[in-house]
Amino acid sequence: MMTLTRRAIFLDACGVGPLWVRRHIDGTDPTEQPDLRMPDLAQASVATVIAPAPAPALVTAEDSSIVVTALNKTPSPPQPLSVETAPMESNEKNELMSAWEESSLPTSVTSFIRPDLAAAKSPTSRLLPTSPNIIADSDTVLADIAGMDWRQLKAAVSECTRCGLCHSREHTVFGAGDERAKWLFIGEGPGQAEDQDGEPFVGPAGQLLDNMLAAIGVRRGENAYIANIVKCRPIDVEGDAGRDRSPSAEEVAACLPYLQRQIALIQPTVLVALGKTAALSLLALDASTLVASLRGTVHRYAGLPLVVTYHPAYLLRKPADKAKAWSDLCLALTCHAAILE
Repeated sequence: MMTLTRRAIFLDACGVGPLWVRRHIDGTDPTEQPDLRMPDLAQASVATVIAPAPAPALVTAEDSSIVVTALNKTPSPPQPLSVETAPMESNEKNELMSAWEESSLPTSVTSFIRPDLAAAKSPTSRLLPTSPNIIADSDTVLADIAGMDWRQLKAAVSECTRCGLCHSREHTVFGAGDERAKWLFIGEGPGQAEDQDGEPFVGPAGQLLDNMLAAIGVRRGENAYIANIVKCRPIDVEGDAGRDRSPSAEEVAACLPYLQRQIALIQPTVLVALGKTAALSLLALDASTLVASLRGTVHRYAGLPLVVTYHPAYLLRKPADKAKAWSDLCLALTCHAAILE
């Protein structure tokens, strides 16, 4: 009588009987291949409930070869799904792109991404310094200048080296006039005569300015103060033979805090910008702005009325525009009278 092992009894109970054979690759270590055998009840520590399965068909030699081939085959990695999307409409592209346009971002976000572009949108963007030396000391210098009195301010201007104009100057031109004046006239910068004398508006342009002041009942040094946007002479070539030019944005940025402090100390009633450089620097406008477009309107600077007119040097070249300048002075006179009332 044949003695049945526990394994044979289990297989017979599952309906497999002696037809079940082990299917592992010949010549290999069975421990390295997936174990297809049913768990041995003698070694099982946890009872496993197995649903009875229908008896499989007879396993032939051909079936065995198929099984072996399947076990030897290395599974291929899963292929990515191919997802086709419909082409994006043009309006959808525009909406998505507009979300990244700097003009559509809040100021705080723009300044975080690119401080130079955020500054470009601010009212004083064209007056911001670009030189590393100016940027490094701007906060400290601005704080110091804002607390200076007249004596300290004059000393600071005379020793200033914040821009390249200091290398070619003969004298700084601080400004002149009544330090409690109600009228403040602001020009562009010193010329050759001003650089030599250290005084603003000397020579033919200065004489014409004096006549303009007299026309509205004001005299130089009496209730009037004359200053410039920059305190040193801008020239194209270093030396006495250099030709006067308009100051650059960097030079204006370096020097403008001095003028701002002068305005705070004087506390004038009316500001008169003489020429394009003075007007655009004070109003922070683009260089392409024409003086003619700014005339006839009362602008505001630091809460003070600001009137724009032509520079006396320009009027010497274009005498026909003196009538327009007179109209501008009358507008400034009206602002002055209205404030006094």
